[in-house]
Amino acid sequence: MKTLVDQLSNYADYHRDPRNILTHYIGVPMIMWAVVILLARAQWGLLAGVPLSLALLAAMVAAVYYCRLDLRYGLFMTGLLAFMLALVMPIAAQSTAIWLGWGLGMFGVGWVIQFIGHYYEGRKPAFFDDVMGLVIGPLFVVAELSFALGLRKPLQAEVEQRSGPVRRRELAGA
Repeated sequence: MKTLVDQLSNYADYHRDPRNILTHYIGVPMIMWAVVILLARAQWGLLAGVPLSLALLAAMVAAVYYCRLDLRYGLFMTGLLAFMLALVMPIAAQSTAIWLGWGLGMFGVGWVIQFIGHYYEGRKPAFFDDVMGLVIGPLFVVAELSFALGLRKPLQAEVEQRSGPVRRRELAGA
């Protein structure tokens, strides 16, 4: 299994333009939420009052993977996934039109935002070369946010040693 630094660095190679990273702060959570919405509809019962669904199964698999990569980020991602699951259950219970409207709408708008960011980057999304990019994208957003808040500096230094720093000059228009 690749390490956290391996995964973040590989993903970061496709995300060095600050405008692209900014679009990921918006687009990735939208896509993630949309996938949870779409998977939450397929349910087959309750366990301790929690609906058993494809969304729960996918969240549990993702949470275990994130925790194996890094316990701190993994616990944060687990909490984020649990929060999303709680938010989407009322949407999944709506009519098919409302459920699909939310799920497909968020998915489509999220990807439009992503592709705008990759236009600025001048490079295709990471998942075109490695499907794991779809799983690492949300973790990358959390990591980049933590770096922006001044957290996990040694990890940031390792990622930037492999992928180079974010090109800050472009944000200022230089």
